[in-house]
Amino acid sequence: MNISIIGAGVSGLAAGCYLQMSGFQSKIFERHTSYGGLCTSWKKGEYTFESGFQWLLGSGPANPFYQLWSELLDMKAIPFITHESRMDIEVRHTQSLKGEKVFRLYTNINKLRDYLIETSPEDQLVIEKLIRSLRQMQSYEIPPMIKKVPKLLPLKEKIKYIRFLPLLCFLNRVKKETNYTFARKLKSPFLREAFELLFDGDELPLMIVTMPLAYNDLQAAGYPIGGASLFVSRLKDKYLSLGGQIRYNSTVRKVLLKNDRATGIQLENGEEIQSDIVISAADWHFTVFQALNGLYVNKTIRDLGSQERLKVYYSLFIVSLGIRRTFEGESHFLRFPLDQDLVSPDSTSYSRLEAHVYNYDPTLAPQGKTVVSVSFYTRNADFWITLRETDRVRYNKIKNEFAEEIIDIMEKKFGRIKEFIDEADVATPATLYSYTNNWKGSAQGWLPGKNLIARSPVEYTLPGLKNFYYTGHWCIPGGGLPVAIKSARDVVQIICYDTKQGFGIDQ
Repeated sequence: MNISIIGAGVSGLAAGCYLQMSGFQSKIFERHTSYGGLCTSWKKGEYTFESGFQWLLGSGPANPFYQLWSELLDMKAIPFITHESRMDIEVRHTQSLKGEKVFRLYTNINKLRDYLIETSPEDQLVIEKLIRSLRQMQSYEIPPMIKKVPKLLPLKEKIKYIRFLPLLCFLNRVKKETNYTFARKLKSPFLREAFELLFDGDELPLMIVTMPLAYNDLQAAGYPIGGASLFVSRLKDKYLSLGGQIRYNSTVRKVLLKNDRATGIQLENGEEIQSDIVISAADWHFTVFQALNGLYVNKTIRDLGSQERLKVYYSLFIVSLGIRRTFEGESHFLRFPLDQDLVSPDSTSYSRLEAHVYNYDPTLAPQGKTVVSVSFYTRNADFWITLRETDRVRYNKIKNEFAEEIIDIMEKKFGRIKEFIDEADVATPATLYSYTNNWKGSAQGWLPGKNLIARSPVEYTLPGLKNFYYTGHWCIPGGGLPVAIKSARDVVQIICYDTKQGFGIDQ
């Protein structure tokens, strides 16, 4: 049975691996010259610039996603690093009892506890409750649904899930806590301001930070040395070793249909490829409303298209610098306030800067040199996308002028930047959109709302359409690599069930 997969990102490659392991023949059609999708990095001179890959949930055995990654990769052969601090946040209006302006979010839970209590003894009861919550996250057994698709389980197996009721109750309780609601419980102005700034001033579920922290502490949410490209290249190599094929420079125009069944794909050049099943691991909006012409939708899907139900995750503006100097002692990930607001050409105003100093990955720059990147989140991706399409000269001019403003700020903050820059690269939301086709240049699918554990209405199948399946980071709000591999695995299990074929991992 032949299966066509649209998109060679992590989810497409993972789905391809599971399909090959289950006895199917698959071929991936990728619109660009390389693989990886959003999980990517690129070379410029002697330097490798990252798209923002910071940590991988499941880098160690303490997290169940390690089992999934290990099905496809030799995880023991990948060197990971767990940073002492998840991030450093420089506050503006307050200071700690010691007169410090920088808050450190330590990844060692005991160290974090001691630091928080030393910083604010009067908040010890609130802090101890937070630490107990982190320990509880570590103690719960993760339900087997991470490896099984719940709807495929027989009733007697589903009944067994009752033993996970304490975990569900715990998640239901902690999902309601945001960084703002937690901050309001604190007496220390310094800690209150720091927690309010965890998401650069936005209010989001605190669990977005606390869950990775719980696994950072267990060495199970680390950064892979070599970054995104090296990591995803291992997945690509696995897929090819299993007999899979990738066709690059093969933009899919539409899914071929007959009697409400997917029968193959048509490429932009008019070539038609027949297949028994089609999987899209591409952008969901493109898939539903362009490749399938909006023919298989319901009210829920239409509401998604208007963003009435979920908001699209922010897009990114990234300035990457290759600098011929080292940054010993600097935080690897620092957020700091600006003397005056910086206004982007897309009209977004920023009062803070986010700097990522890759002084811990020797593969990204030659000895004695360092990659430093600055990233901004924006909801105005359409400005950049439209400008690039309509006026490339002006687009290049204003993005470079904005990058110069950012470099000036970095020079003032760190010193000795400008004169040592070997390479500079500017990626806008239009860059992200151009390379991934991700709707509105989204960096991670849907933005998680206050109900962090809610599922996305983007399903693995579409109403009224047979022989078609969907996978990717749009399947769960927040997206990311765990969602990419989990959704790919789920989809292949569903395909195996529908075609009465054994799932390769279970055989």
